[in-house]
Amino acid sequence: MRSSHDKMLAGVLGGFAERYNVSSTLLRVLFVASFLLPGPQFLVYIAAWIIMPKRY
Repeated sequence: MRSSHDKMLAGVLGGFAERYNVSSTLLRVLFVASFLLPGPQFLVYIAAWIIMPKRY
């Protein structure tokens, strides 16, 4: 579930951080750093935004 309180854009990475009990800052840094590699990172984020339900 997307986080409703630990979010910067849509709460996707905050939701993953809560689910797997890791730092949301670490996930955000890794996500931004992943843009140095070729791949569909942005499309995966958008898909997760659409698919993941929001926690209320």
